[in-house]
Amino acid sequence: MDLLSAMRIFVRVVERGSLSAAARDLHLGQPTVSERIERLERQLGVRLLERTTRAVTTTEAGERFYERAKGAVEAADDALAAASAREGSLSGTLRVAAPHGLGEVTLPPLLIRFQAQHPQLAIDLTLNDRFVEPVVEGVDLSLRIGTVSDGHFVARRLGAIERVMLAAPAYLTRYAAPQTPEDLIAHPFIRISGLAPHNRLRLTAPNGAVIETPIRTAWQANHWRPLRDALLAGAGIGALHRTVCAAEIADGRLVPVLADYRFVPLDVHALHPASPHVPLKTRALLDMLTQHAEDLLGPTHSDMHRGWAKNMR
Repeated sequence: MDLLSAMRIFVRVVERGSLSAAARDLHLGQPTVSERIERLERQLGVRLLERTTRAVTTTEAGERFYERAKGAVEAADDALAAASAREGSLSGTLRVAAPHGLGEVTLPPLLIRFQAQHPQLAIDLTLNDRFVEPVVEGVDLSLRIGTVSDGHFVARRLGAIERVMLAAPAYLTRYAAPQTPEDLIAHPFIRISGLAPHNRLRLTAPNGAVIETPIRTAWQANHWRPLRDALLAGAGIGALHRTVCAAEIADGRLVPVLADYRFVPLDVHALHPASPHVPLKTRALLDMLTQHAEDLLGPTHSDMHRGWAKNMR
């Protein structure tokens, strides 16, 4: 039996907590994964996993073996990647998770550029807006927006992203644009689920004070695209992450509303599993995203404000 291959399967099963999830990650059939684990247990002479219909957990011996096996697998991957790196390329599969707002717009061009530098490297991209630890999610690198809690991962802050308040010019032609946040209550508001709980919108005033103002929600969704479409159709005033509406702002199809009032910026972090041996492919992508953070996160508020002022002239 290929011991390293069996250890790799075992490590993935433990981290995913599921034979089927590990099988999907490793592009193997579930019966193959189960058979390899059983052969590994026979070879070692100990039971490594406790299996139930709902979950897979490690025995005491399995937990000890996992710690050693994980280090061995990572060291082997590092050695293989280092050999490839001498030729200027990485190989294998790089699993990345990202929220929809980044993963559908600004991240793909960066991943395409990264893969062009490493053509032997396969990219496996998963999009979701859930906060899940990278190990549990089964990815090498996870981009997340918002507050990062403690966990079995290392987080690198890439920067911050802001929402912007917008409307279509046709809407503002039909209805008077709000002059103060209090005026928003007279307009249908379009927002992502989770923003403005209890219909109270938090904004930072020009003097730096944080204020709350009531709104009347007309549209909410858990994805940015229908919200953008509703704004473009003139259905009201709303808020979007700047990464998903830069083109519409640039060509004037959406224009700023109450531009002097800002949403609280949201930090963006890149998370990877905590380990003494971070794979070279993970480090390489992390360094690339850090270097090109502005391409990923979009312009700063002041940059956008200058652009809006230029468009309005």
